[in-house]
Amino acid sequence: MYLAHFGLKEFPFKLTPDTSFYYATQSYQEALNTLLIAISSGEGFIKITGEVGTGKTLLCRKLLKSLGDGFKTAFIPNPYLDPQALLMALASELGLSLPARLSHHELLDALSQRLMALANEDKQVVVCLDEVQAMPIETLEALRLLSNLETEKRKLLQVVIFGQPELEEKLDQPSIRQLRQRISFEYRLGALQWHELSFYLNHRMHIAGYNGWRVFTPASLRLLHQHSAGIPRLVNILAHKALLSAYGKGLREVTVREMRDAVLDTHASVRAQHGWSYSIFKWWLAMGVARATLFLSH
Repeated sequence: MYLAHFGLKEFPFKLTPDTSFYYATQSYQEALNTLLIAISSGEGFIKITGEVGTGKTLLCRKLLKSLGDGFKTAFIPNPYLDPQALLMALASELGLSLPARLSHHELLDALSQRLMALANEDKQVVVCLDEVQAMPIETLEALRLLSNLETEKRKLLQVVIFGQPELEEKLDQPSIRQLRQRISFEYRLGALQWHELSFYLNHRMHIAGYNGWRVFTPASLRLLHQHSAGIPRLVNILAHKALLSAYGKGLREVTVREMRDAVLDTHASVRAQHGWSYSIFKWWLAMGVARATLFLSH
C-alpha cells in the first residue's frame, strides 16, 4: 500500500478507535471536560450523544484511560443485552466470576456486595455503555435500578451512556422518565470545524510516523471538508482513499484531483448522509472542485 511511499509506520486514517490518535478538537475537549467534571461530582447519569461517525467510542475509551487509580471502570460495548445479560456483563467487568444460572435476585445481591467492597477500598465505579440508543427499554430500567445503590455519602456506581441522537427519543418514553430525570450532565458531540481539519490530518499523519511537509493541499482540504461535513469517520475514509490515489499516481501530496477521486469512490457514504441521487451528487462535486481550484489559485 502507501506506507513506505509516505514514510509511515502504520495507517493514519484507520477507523478503529485508537486513543493514540486522539486529537483534542474543541468538541472533544468540551465533552471530555464535561465527563470529568460530572464524574468528580459523583452524582447521576451522564449522557453523550452524537451523529454516526463523530467519535463517541473513541471519546469513551479516552475517558477510561484518563481516569486514575481511584477508579474501577467497566466498558460494555454491546447494547443488545437483556437485563440479566447486562448484569452478568457488568459483574464480569468488575472482576466477579459467577455461575451462569444465578437468579436475578442472586445476581443483584452479588453485584451489590462487589460494589460495596469497592467502595470500602475507596474505589469509584464508572460504567460506560456504548450505542445505548439500541438498548432495550427494560435493560435501561434495570440499569437505573442498579444505580439506586448508594452509601450515606455517594452512589456506588456512576453510569455514562453514549448514543446516537435517536437516544433522545428513547429517553422521552414515559416508561423510563425516571432515568431521564437522573441525567445530571449531558453533551452533544459536534463535527470537525474547518479550522481544525488541517491540524487533525497532520496530527494523525505524524502519529503514524510521517515526518515530511504537509500532504494535503489547501484546495483538497476544502473539498474534503465540503464532502465529509467534518464527520471524523468520513474524513478518515476520504483521506485514506485520497492517499491511495496519490500513491497510485506516484505523487507525494494529495491535490484536489486525488480528493475528487476519493469522494467519487465514496458516493454511497455521501448519498447515505444526504439522500442525493448520484447524478446530482456528481454535478455538485464538479462545482465543488471548481470552487476549490479557484480558491487555490487565489
